[in-house]
Amino acid sequence: MRAIVLSFSLLALAACSDDGRLMNIRGGGDGPDEFAIVPTRALQMPPDLNQLPQPTPGGANITDPAPFADAVAVLGGNPGQLAAQGAGAGDGALLAHTGRLGRDGAIRAVTAAEDQQYRTRNGRRPLEVLARSNVYYRAYRPMTLDSWAELERWRPTGVQTPSAPPR
Repeated sequence: MRAIVLSFSLLALAACSDDGRLMNIRGGGDGPDEFAIVPTRALQMPPDLNQLPQPTPGGANITDPAPFADAVAVLGGNPGQLAAQGAGAGDGALLAHTGRLGRDGAIRAVTAAEDQQYRTRNGRRPLEVLARSNVYYRAYRPMTLDSWAELERWRPTGVQTPSAPPR
């Protein structure tokens, strides 16, 4: 009997948690930023200590992560070109093709405002507020892609889906 009472007490205590940062349908809070966590590079002894850069307060460190430069290097590019202003000469055709229908410089602000309006219209219902339940999945259900239905739609067309399980 004590175990049952203790279990219910722990469940009731856990239900009182008010950590609404994760998957908060209302948004606007200072939640965690999972993309801000980037591991540092491994420490290594340089071949010549005299070639180390002078330490500057607030400056870069040789162990600081450089995710953009790493991505460029992995994709076969030259990370040294990232500091150059503007696009490279070989990227003109690519930029012209991607911008052929126009570009909106404020697209992030526009989509953030549209998403905020959508979340306001599809917010919590009165009982969900009382229960402090998570409504993220219910609110975004109409936008969810059914991967199995999509797989079955594409299979008859002959499109290769190597990551899909065989029939």
